[in-house]
Amino acid sequence: MAFLTPDLTAAAVALSALTIVSLVALRGWRDWIQLKRDELAAGQAAVAAGHDAHVPHAGSRIEIADLKERLRKLEAIAAGVDL
Repeated sequence: MAFLTPDLTAAAVALSALTIVSLVALRGWRDWIQLKRDELAAGQAAVAAGHDAHVPHAGSRIEIADLKERLRKLEAIAAGVDL
């Protein structure tokens, strides 16, 4: 019986650790799903409040302007123009 005690202890510790990790992962998953639901609800609330869905946000406008500038530079390089 004494030779089974370390094996049973190790198995119990491993099972407990697996249970704890699984519960933490499940909690994280549920919180992530709730975050996505809140983001969707906020987006729908913005549309319902009268914000135009076709008007990009300020961050999107900055990114678009940056992309246009990069495209202009690439076109200048392709045309052989020195900036």
